[in-house]
Amino acid sequence: MARSAKSIFHSSVKIDVLIPAIEKDLGTLPYVIDSIRKQVKHPIGKIMVVSPPSKRIQALCRRKNCTFINERRVLPISKKDIHYQTKRTNRSGWLLQQLLKLAGGSLTKQRYYLVIDADTILIRPHVFLFNGKTVFYCRNWSRPEYFRTYRKLLGTRPTASRSFVAHYMLFDKSKLSRLKRKIEAMHKTRWYWAIIKKTNKQSYAGFSEFETYGNFVKAHYPGQLVVKSALNKSLCSRPASLTRRRMIRLAQRYRSISFHKRRWYIRKKRGRK
Repeated sequence: MARSAKSIFHSSVKIDVLIPAIEKDLGTLPYVIDSIRKQVKHPIGKIMVVSPPSKRIQALCRRKNCTFINERRVLPISKKDIHYQTKRTNRSGWLLQQLLKLAGGSLTKQRYYLVIDADTILIRPHVFLFNGKTVFYCRNWSRPEYFRTYRKLLGTRPTASRSFVAHYMLFDKSKLSRLKRKIEAMHKTRWYWAIIKKTNKQSYAGFSEFETYGNFVKAHYPGQLVVKSALNKSLCSRPASLTRRRMIRLAQRYRSISFHKRRWYIRKKRGRK
């Protein structure tokens, strides 16, 4: 018997969701949360927003029925322990957010948890498990430094032909635990200290949690993943400025939209008196 369209685009596997955020993400975060509830076709348990202490983010979590989690509960280190300073900018917080994503398994009782960046909005339905396989959304380009760090951490070259950096990813806690154990066995220290140590601090982007986990799954569980095109679009406008008509038009070509260039936020902030 043919499988129904509903069964193809829905999964019965319950997942939790983790969103690392800081206050400058407040312009996009409400839209990210709404898009998860609309477009993720799994039963959703908790939507957890992991952040430094912030009354504004806590208030948003109450309004959106999400769970606020102080990032100090997730890892025994903070931004000040990382010391990732390039010539132009401090990247310690950027790296910390990636470590928080990898540590998120301690916050959930579900086997699977979805991580999504606080500036990325889903605009099409998404299923992350299909026939027992994890669905990874991939793009065609990456940064060489991500692969150099992967080799330093795990002793092997990544073999994927596409990049797993797509701004969101479903983690299987059992596979993630195996990745961490392998890193710790090789470097004789906790996995997060190994990542901090092996990340090239001269590089603007020296490590990718998504690239590392995705390539590890491909290498060790080659029959347990499905790869789809990410079809992500980067925008410079404010999320609030997008009309329903334009969202429908964008969804015809893309699965998600990201607001990486926060010029609108900077203009708004500079305009305050």
